Amino acid sequence: MYVMVSTRPNISHVIGVVSKFMENPDEEYWRAVKWVLQYLRGTSDYCIIFSGSEGSICRYVDVDYVGDLDKNRSNTSYVFTLVGEAISWMSKLQETIALSTTKAEYIATSDACKEEISLKGIY
Repeated sequence: MYVMVSTRPNISHVIGVVSKFMENPDEEYWRAVKWVLQYLRGTSDYCIIFSGSEGSICRYVDVDYVGDLDKNRSNTSYVFTLVGEAISWMSKLQETIALSTTKAEYIATSDACKEEISLKGIY
């Protein structure tokens, strides 16, 4: 989980999905876990380098409407960049069940705006 939360936004969604099946793993679960570990090994030399230039924070938000069929909840994802590099990201199921794509988008945007307010206080 530390790798996902602190260093690798590109695997946060797959780790979230795979972690739901930790209690009773089957063969497909282990294949997914092996794929993640192979991916991490193959990209271990990649890193984020900040150029030191000043810039503004950019926000990218996406929602997967009813992406979780078990709970009928949408998945919210966002990433914030500064000078083209990721500085904050998140991928999680929404707490409420959205009855429309518009409502799911509003919930996702609201979550991202809260994060943006806290980031603007830092940068």
